[in-house]
Amino acid sequence: MQRNVFDLSNYYCSLFKHCCETRNQIQLKKLHCHILKSVNNPETFLFNNLINSYGKLGNLNYARYVFDETPRPNPFSWNTILSAYSKYGRLSEMQDLFDLMPNQDGVSWNSLISGYASRGSFVMAVKTYNLMLRNGVSNLNRITFSTMLKLASSRGPVDLGRQIHGQIVKFGFGEYLFVGCPLVDMYCKAGLVYDAKQVFDEIPEKNVVMYNTMIDGLFRFGMAEDAVRLFSYMNEKDPISWTTMITGLKNNGLETEAIDLFREMRMEGQAMDQFTFGSVLTACGGLMALEAGKQIHAFIIRTDHKDNVFVGSALVDMYCKCRSIRNAEAVFKKMKDKNVVSWTAMLVGYGQNGYSEEAVRVFCESQREGIVHDEFTLASVISACANLASLEEGSQFHGQALVSGLISFITVSNALVTLYGKCGSLEDSSRLFNEMIIKDEVSWTALVSGHAQFGKAYETIDLFEQMLAHGLKPDGITFIGVLSACSRAGLVEKGKQYFDSMVNEHGVEPIIDHYTCMIDLLSRAGRLEEAKDFINKMPFHPDAIGWATLLSSCRIRGNMEIGKWAAVSLMELEPQNPASYILLSGIYAAKGEWGYVAQLRRTMRDKGVRKEPGFSWIKYRSRVHIFSADDHSSPFSDQIYAELEKLNLKMIKEGYVPDMNSVLHDVGESEKMKMLNHHSEKLAIAFGLIFIPPGLPIRVVKNLRVCVDCHNATKYISKITKREILVRDSVRFHLFKDGTCSCGDFW
Repeated sequence: MQRNVFDLSNYYCSLFKHCCETRNQIQLKKLHCHILKSVNNPETFLFNNLINSYGKLGNLNYARYVFDETPRPNPFSWNTILSAYSKYGRLSEMQDLFDLMPNQDGVSWNSLISGYASRGSFVMAVKTYNLMLRNGVSNLNRITFSTMLKLASSRGPVDLGRQIHGQIVKFGFGEYLFVGCPLVDMYCKAGLVYDAKQVFDEIPEKNVVMYNTMIDGLFRFGMAEDAVRLFSYMNEKDPISWTTMITGLKNNGLETEAIDLFREMRMEGQAMDQFTFGSVLTACGGLMALEAGKQIHAFIIRTDHKDNVFVGSALVDMYCKCRSIRNAEAVFKKMKDKNVVSWTAMLVGYGQNGYSEEAVRVFCESQREGIVHDEFTLASVISACANLASLEEGSQFHGQALVSGLISFITVSNALVTLYGKCGSLEDSSRLFNEMIIKDEVSWTALVSGHAQFGKAYETIDLFEQMLAHGLKPDGITFIGVLSACSRAGLVEKGKQYFDSMVNEHGVEPIIDHYTCMIDLLSRAGRLEEAKDFINKMPFHPDAIGWATLLSSCRIRGNMEIGKWAAVSLMELEPQNPASYILLSGIYAAKGEWGYVAQLRRTMRDKGVRKEPGFSWIKYRSRVHIFSADDHSSPFSDQIYAELEKLNLKMIKEGYVPDMNSVLHDVGESEKMKMLNHHSEKLAIAFGLIFIPPGLPIRVVKNLRVCVDCHNATKYISKITKREILVRDSVRFHLFKDGTCSCGDFW
């Protein structure tokens, strides 16, 4: 009879197990009902398994009901329901049940400690542990110490971890692997890697888990050589060992070694998971190793991970970092499932590769798909709007940041400060900056750069000095802003001081952009010989922008000798760059040497060098209107040209004198006047005067630098029409108001 009861209980328990595996709570309840109806005096063993099954399925009310109905609960019965309360965070009921227990053993105490620890109740977990010690050390076991060490690792002070370590040694658990692994992990997370290494060395028998934990800790503190050496000592390596190594090498800037180890792992026939592929693809992206990335992609296609969202996102990110945006798009479109990481990878990839419009489109598309974005994604799309100088869309995302509360994140606030600065709304940029509770180096740099782009030289320098006074460390971008400001204000000596302070005081190594700023500073001030000497002393040759900067100033100053030197240098560096031919033509044209101008034009034609056409655009009623020089494609052309004729007459009365040197053609004066009057930015401004309501600024963007004549003419237009005109060209912002420009006389 006893045998039959035992067999029946085992039969029901096997059915309980199946219900748990299939998550079938309804079937479990049916079995429960069947037991109540058909089994006389069920044994406690059967009740305990039923309690455990309800607990595993999360139905704690039924679990407690069965416990309360158990006629003879044993310690296992108490611990089973207590463990269920602990697992699901029912802390109050857990504590009440524990207090009712007739006998508490090690399992009971561990459940109580684990319940508090898993729910972040650090104080109660430590208090319970201390009560356990006072109750007698016989209940202590490896699970107790493992739980307490994990608690100390996650949020406890290092002193707690040291105390637990001392008690582990005191009570004879020092050589247990189960305790050694979390002890090593605890010391690593506390920043005490040498203590972790000592614990590791003192464990006589180490398993693969302990090796993996120690290797991860060494990498975390930049001890890559030690980690590699320890890996080589391992007799047994599992897939986690290899993945830990690949991830660690990648995180320590050893991307080539990470890729090589991945290949070795593949040759060893080790199983790979999403983390392995994610790490090695990140390494490929960091190196811009497109071919290696493609090979890994081909391998992934032949595995079960080709549809894994984590791996797909890593592939998108890798291709974007390798500037293979079309491959990134192809992977992204084929992904069956996309999460916020996938969408963010594609969005950021577009932004970093100069496809800002696509970045905004992807963000809007993801919103329609119901994706809830985080602060990083929102900051990225705001940055894309900043690159487009799209104030309207950027303002909408500003509204989203306010509604969602993400504006409280400094990354979002910094992106908004940058947005308004790049869109010429310095007042909004400064207001947002002043409203920020916490400001970092990026915040200050965004404001400094915004003022610099706007030509607010003295304000830029003042902000830079304030940044230093607040004890913040400027970076290379900050110095580009302040050096540009010095250039526009003609503060040559001040600019030299800042350039020297980069290395001597702030430890910032100058790059090509800083040297270009110095070339601009000297040449803009007319100190062309000094600029030439500076170039000859540079540790490397200027880039195309540097030579073009010097050549542009030579054109304005009429310096043929240095202008030729700069032009030849630019032609040697970039034979297909039209800037050298055009700017040198300007020098010849200003001196009336039209034969040389014609010769340069023939050379351009023979070499297939094409001048980039100038375009200006203005947004009106959510539509972008684009203009080129002498453009008649707009349906409003008649109105635009009529408006320009009226403006031209009024400007001449006010004293406007066209700059004929801006026309590089040997034609008559009247033809030159016509060509100047039909430049793309003037057409866009005329469109704005016709359609943008009075009181609103006219915002124009141009792909090239505004010419001298258009710059001067726009001053007169702002005075005559009493309108604010904001022009963003390829170099900076120009705010024209009451006959002046924000960049002053140092255009």
